[in-house]
Amino acid sequence: MTEPRDGQPTGDETPQDHTGPTGPGPNDPGPMDQAGFDELEPHPDHPIGSNAEVNSKLVDEGESEADPKADSKADDEPEEKSKTKDSSFLDHLEDLRSTLIQSTIAGLLATVICWFVSAELLDILVRPIKDQGVYFTAPNEAFLVRLKLAAAMGLFVVAPFIFFRIYMFIMPGLYKKEKKVVTPLLITTSLLFYTGVSFGFLIVVPQVMIFLMSFGTAYLSPLIGVGQYFAFVSKLSLAFGLVFQLPLLVLFLSVIGVVKPKTLLRTWRYAILAIFALSAMLTPPDVISQVMMAGPVLVLYWSSVLVALVVTRKRRKED
Repeated sequence: MTEPRDGQPTGDETPQDHTGPTGPGPNDPGPMDQAGFDELEPHPDHPIGSNAEVNSKLVDEGESEADPKADSKADDEPEEKSKTKDSSFLDHLEDLRSTLIQSTIAGLLATVICWFVSAELLDILVRPIKDQGVYFTAPNEAFLVRLKLAAAMGLFVVAPFIFFRIYMFIMPGLYKKEKKVVTPLLITTSLLFYTGVSFGFLIVVPQVMIFLMSFGTAYLSPLIGVGQYFAFVSKLSLAFGLVFQLPLLVLFLSVIGVVKPKTLLRTWRYAILAIFALSAMLTPPDVISQVMMAGPVLVLYWSSVLVALVVTRKRRKED
């Protein structure tokens, strides 16, 4: 019988760490080299501390990385500002959309209402030449003229509402000083436009038609189409409404310092020439309509220059 070598078990001994061919048994505690290590903890005086402290530090670091509140204020402020800008821009677009929708609906409703009285409006339109008569030369010409007339009168009626909606849209972006200027400017613009259109239709158109119809002879009588007549009257009335804005433009340029009122007073000859040239371009080639447009515009022009002179002097005294 041979003696066992050092470190080698004898035949009577059964090694406790032998697992056998089928793996560890049900009562086997596991490898001996892992026994007892799970319950070990570092010494309290060790620099890394206990496992609890290490785990708490790791958890705190993970929460600080995942928590957005731990970010600096410099990172939060741009996000808040961008959100505020985006929301204000979207609100601005929403206000613009509502303004356009309301203005369109108001124009359509006014057009529908004016359609039911378009026959009476057309009779008023052709009144200056009722003695000569007005004709339509195409089957759909009368219908189209009544439709255009209803649309034009509808826009003419609801124009104050549209101007008001535009004014309310731009109001939040204005300062108090700008609001004091824009409000009377909008009112004055509307009044001058309505005054110009009314003056052109009620006073200028009848006189111009009388003057133009006088060129007929015994063998030359007029045959006026309703479509051409409507285009003539509408263009002439619109031209008066736009030209009546010229004094307001002169006043505005004088107030902001682009043009000096004294310069306008010294160059009055050029102003008269420019107004007559503009009247000749916007009116038919006849003396009556040119003079009737240039006369009121000259009066308004000189009035605006005098008002601009007074306003600029007051500003200089305040400064």
